[in-house]
Amino acid sequence: MRDFSVSDVWLIVGAVRWTLALSVIALIGGSLGGLLVALCRSSENRTLRALARGFILVFQGTPLLLQLFLIFFGLPIVGLEINPWIAAGAALVLNTSAFLGDIWRGCIEAVAHGQTEAAKALNLGYFHRMRYVVLPQAFRIAVPPTVGFMVQIIKGTSLTAIIGFAELTRTAQVVNNATFAPMQVFALVAALYFCLCWPLSRWATHLEGRLKVSGR
Repeated sequence: MRDFSVSDVWLIVGAVRWTLALSVIALIGGSLGGLLVALCRSSENRTLRALARGFILVFQGTPLLLQLFLIFFGLPIVGLEINPWIAAGAALVLNTSAFLGDIWRGCIEAVAHGQTEAAKALNLGYFHRMRYVVLPQAFRIAVPPTVGFMVQIIKGTSLTAIIGFAELTRTAQVVNNATFAPMQVFALVAALYFCLCWPLSRWATHLEGRLKVSGR
C-alpha cells in the first residue's frame, strides 16, 4: 500500500478521455442505429415494426451489465475473441440504439398528423415524407431528450469497468487497490462525473424550455 498522491489524481483525471471516447462511440453508433430503429418503428411495414419493437424490448428490458457480459464472455464461447474496447463499444451502441430509437420514434409521432396527410396529398412516398417533412420537424423535438440521454450514456460507461475496460471507474478501482484511499479516490471520481454530466443536464433543460416557448 502507498499514499494517495498527485500522480494518482492525474492518472484518474487522464482516464476521463477514455470515458469520453467511449461515450462518443456510443452516441455516434447509437444515433445511426437509433435512427434506423425509429424509422422501422414508424414504418408502414408491419414486419419492420415488429422487428424494431422486439429489438427495443430486448435491449431496454435487460440490464446493460448483462449485455456487456453476454458480448465479452459469451462471444468467445462461440469462437469470436473480442477485446474490452470492442465489447464495450458494441454493448453501448446496441443499448443506445434501443433507447434513442424509442425516443426518436416518439418524436416522429409527435409531429402533427396533418403534416403527414399534407405530404400524402402531394403524392410524396414514405422516404420523401420522412426526408423533407417529418424528420426535420422531429429533429427539433428530439434535441432536448437526446442531450439529456447523453448523461445516461456517460454514466453507463462506468459499467464497462466490470470487463476490464480502463475508463474512469476502472482506473479509480486500480488506484484505490494500490492506495486504499477510497474517500479521496471515489470523491474525485464523483466530482469528475458531475463535471461531465451536470452541464449536459442543464443544457437539456434549457433546450426543453426553449422548445416549449417556441411551441406556444
